[in-house]
Amino acid sequence: MFSVQVTQQARGAVFALRGELDFDSMVQLYEAGDEELARGPEAGPVVADCARLTFCDSSGIGGLLRLFQQLAAQRRALRLAALPPSVARQFSVTGLDQVFPVYTDADQALAAGTGRHGAAPAATAQPAGGRNT
Repeated sequence: MFSVQVTQQARGAVFALRGELDFDSMVQLYEAGDEELARGPEAGPVVADCARLTFCDSSGIGGLLRLFQQLAAQRRALRLAALPPSVARQFSVTGLDQVFPVYTDADQALAAGTGRHGAAPAATAQPAGGRNT
């Protein structure tokens, strides 16, 4: 089972992802994304808190990439936080850990500022899966 709990904060929105993000659960991510996109470009960055994400297949990665691109069109950022090791490995293998800014936790991702252009400064972002870059 998958769920997205959206919390609006002063510095942006946090999408708490729980369960298995796959083809069957993409509709929930799309709905949350559409609602967030409707808030407009002034709403700030979105943090996908993956601490309770137990599984993410290629459809899930594609859904996150779609949201990343849609937010970028509004000059907003999608930041990933607390990637479980198996998901971090997928992002590393595909090279997407170089596209998405990845942080240790949601608070750190929000503290990175209001960056409306995608990636945060390299000094703030944490490598996916704890690898050294």
